[in-house]
Amino acid sequence: MMMMMSACWRSSSTSAKLLQFLLLPLFLVSVYVSLVRPPRSSPVSVDVWPSGLPLRWSKDSAAAPEAPPPFLIITPSQSPSPSPSPVDDIASKDGGVDLVDKNFTAHAPSMSNSHGLPAPEVRIKEYTSLERLEAGLRRARSVIRQARDGNRTQDQDYVPVGPMYWNAVAFHRSYLEMEKTFKVFVYDEGDPPVFHSGPCKSIYSMEGNFIHMMEVNTQFRTNDPKRAHVFFLPFSVAMLVQYVYIRNSHDFGPIKRTVVDYIDVLSRKYPYWNRSSGLDHFMLACHDWGPETSTAVQNLYKNSIRVLCNANTSEGFNPSKDVSFPEINLLTGSTHGLLGGPSPSRRPILAFFAGGLHGPIRPILLQHWENKDDDMKVYKYLPKGMSYYDMLRKTRYCLCPSGYEVASPRVVEAIYTGCVPVLISDHYVAPFSDVLNWRSFSVEVPVSEIPNLKRILEGISSRQYIRMQRRVALIRRHFEVNWPPKRYDVFHMILHSVWLRRLNVKVG
Repeated sequence: MMMMMSACWRSSSTSAKLLQFLLLPLFLVSVYVSLVRPPRSSPVSVDVWPSGLPLRWSKDSAAAPEAPPPFLIITPSQSPSPSPSPVDDIASKDGGVDLVDKNFTAHAPSMSNSHGLPAPEVRIKEYTSLERLEAGLRRARSVIRQARDGNRTQDQDYVPVGPMYWNAVAFHRSYLEMEKTFKVFVYDEGDPPVFHSGPCKSIYSMEGNFIHMMEVNTQFRTNDPKRAHVFFLPFSVAMLVQYVYIRNSHDFGPIKRTVVDYIDVLSRKYPYWNRSSGLDHFMLACHDWGPETSTAVQNLYKNSIRVLCNANTSEGFNPSKDVSFPEINLLTGSTHGLLGGPSPSRRPILAFFAGGLHGPIRPILLQHWENKDDDMKVYKYLPKGMSYYDMLRKTRYCLCPSGYEVASPRVVEAIYTGCVPVLISDHYVAPFSDVLNWRSFSVEVPVSEIPNLKRILEGISSRQYIRMQRRVALIRRHFEVNWPPKRYDVFHMILHSVWLRRLNVKVG
């Protein structure tokens, strides 16, 4: 019995040793294979800078949020805080991109080819033209946000500086990004004089001037709609009133039907209006009926960027998407003879206004101040022999009350002649107020304070007045009309305001 058990043990022991001898090499081989064998073959998606170009990140790359803030007002207190999530800011010495074939398919190198295992396929994702545009805008937003607290950028022409700007550094960076990036597509459809034309020698001169400047521009205008960030609807409301409106009919119907038909043609011929519901389209109007004209198409009123002189918040003007631009009365079509004025010491008149009884505010002004005070030169009709522009140049504060609508050409007339503008209105959004701090170079007086107007103006110290007057001279360049346009002038400021609004929406 004992011998039998001993034989069984020896047999079992021998079998165990043999099993260990066979399994140990197999185990070692399996460990080795698991370490060196590449993963199972499967497509790997690699994010690419949306031009078919591979991403190259830098540790110093700033981040831009996927969704922009409601509106980028570049002010120290109201500016959105940078987001830490990396999106599209690409850093390298030449823009952070390397050229590759759009249809390039790469294979990741295998760690060991001796096993004959297939290398994993790497796909380069192709992006649409719209995705490339949106990525570029996210990068621009990131750069602008970085600039808020950064160093000043050099510029051979002009470097914004001073309290006239909410944030001069951010504005400068935004302007430079616009010059480098921004593209506008102008629809060719439509015939003059209602389309592709406008007045250039009247109170509505900015309609015609902007349309003509945009038509011939080669820096910002693109003939390829796939490259466009925004689309311009080149109709003139002033021309619609002149050629389509039935005089004294009080019927907006013909004007509105013209706009409806025009957008209907564009939406059928091109995909861009329907793609964004008008979000990346803009119209421009200095005529008082501009806001009413935009109501012809719901998405034009609700979604599109409306560039308006009549920037009245009580009538639907929305500063987060609409643009206020100045009303400039160019009777001769140019600013020749309108620019410049004497120093503060050669301005003996405290305040000046001359104008008819247009709208509800001017009667109140005339009631309280016409022929009531020698320091307050307020006239319903300019006295015979008195020069309007000479009076502007002799005056410290030029009164700019609203007429039937909130905008007034007197604001720019004051700025042109070095007179501190006094804005007397309610619900008015001053031009370019997303960038300009109007309180640093103008006086804002609500209608209810008209009886206290002289006390308000005399309450401003001489030192503060001199500061304001000098700032008026510095910001004048942003209101000047030049042909051809010059950097930072009114044409470029309008484009910059549109650029800011486009930065804050995402299409697609």
